[in-house]
Amino acid sequence: MKTFAINTLGCKVNQYEAQQIIRFLTGCNLLYVQNFGQAEVVIIHTCCVTHIASAKSRQLIRKAQRQNPKAKIIVSGCLVSSDPAELKNLDCRKASLSGEKLLFAADLKGLFELLRRELIACGVDCKSFKSNILSQTGTIEKFCGQTRAFLKIQDGCDGYCSYCIIPKTRPNISFKPIDKVIEEAQCLVESGHKEIVLTGIFLGAYGQNSVKRKNWPNETNENLAILLEKVAQVPGLKRIRLSSLEPADVTERLLDVIKNNHNIMPHLHLSLQSGSEKILEKMNRQYTVKQFLKSIENINLQLDRPAITTDIIVGFPGETIQDFAQSLAIAKLAGFSKIHIFPYSQRAGTAAAKLQDTVDKKVITQRISVLRELERQLAEKFRWQFIDETAQVLVENEVKKAGKSERYYEITIKSEKRLPKGEIVKCKINGDAVTASLEPEAV
Repeated sequence: MKTFAINTLGCKVNQYEAQQIIRFLTGCNLLYVQNFGQAEVVIIHTCCVTHIASAKSRQLIRKAQRQNPKAKIIVSGCLVSSDPAELKNLDCRKASLSGEKLLFAADLKGLFELLRRELIACGVDCKSFKSNILSQTGTIEKFCGQTRAFLKIQDGCDGYCSYCIIPKTRPNISFKPIDKVIEEAQCLVESGHKEIVLTGIFLGAYGQNSVKRKNWPNETNENLAILLEKVAQVPGLKRIRLSSLEPADVTERLLDVIKNNHNIMPHLHLSLQSGSEKILEKMNRQYTVKQFLKSIENINLQLDRPAITTDIIVGFPGETIQDFAQSLAIAKLAGFSKIHIFPYSQRAGTAAAKLQDTVDKKVITQRISVLRELERQLAEKFRWQFIDETAQVLVENEVKKAGKSERYYEITIKSEKRLPKGEIVKCKINGDAVTASLEPEAV
């Protein structure tokens, strides 16, 4: 057993965990290959946050079985620990006997134990591989295949938003100590990463043992701001971003840290989900529309034309045309630079799955179309602010010569020069707001 492949679906936390898996297996002297057909071990790290994600996970498992029937296929991730019925047609067995071709690991710890046992049974020497990578405090040195690196600092959720299955798939709340975060950030910079994204299942709960604000001292948490300020001092780290936050996570102290450290990008992702107070309450979110807008106001007062991106769920049970109109209105007021739009996806085991007043699928499709058009207009309006200004672009595609600016929108650079992937180049934004000309002193 000498080769392995891994395919990962879902959030940044899943992507980070995939890197932990890669590090463990390469540390056992296995060769990482991209093609299922070339691998003796195939790992499908699944997602189940929506029905679409679950379906894609199952499709990947079947694809691996078709392309390489001789491979040992291991299914891991959130789908495994959600509803077993979703895996019943895959002939997936929970037992982990070496002779089985399709194995099942409910969590990351279980996956590593399974991998170690299976590898040793097949004659691979991984007993000597010593690393704390198997623990929450473990570090990775490089994020394979990506320009920006994700750094998981928090895991788990007990918030129980009514539509979300994650508290059942990741119920154990933990966080990585500051010194370990700094150590890992330094390793990632030394391996060539110029941008790091701090991520977690509920990032704003960093340092707490619950994501419920009512359980926090004074119902506030400055641990994320304290950590962010220290990460910003890591030598050579050019760019830092935060993954998804809620309005109350954006404290005055956090904004001060962002404002006073130029390597923290002026981009925040605040999940709205709905602009209707009634729907937010049914979703069991920890904020009101008024609090959301107040947070947007504070961000705009403290930062220079920040990019504010968001998530909106369309068609949550009971969503009327008036509720949807309120989501449109809040999106306009907030001036989002990008909106991630999700049709409501019923998940067995969530409180929302029991709600009866479902929205017709055709209505959901129509509303998504309207929201997408608004998203296009808002994104265009946001980009127009920066015409003729200078931007720093992290090159992510060498062929297209394209990458993300500080404010997280893609810019294509017009230049005859070769622009190496992973480099940050200085350019002037053209009149179409989506292309730029390379500055003379740039790469």
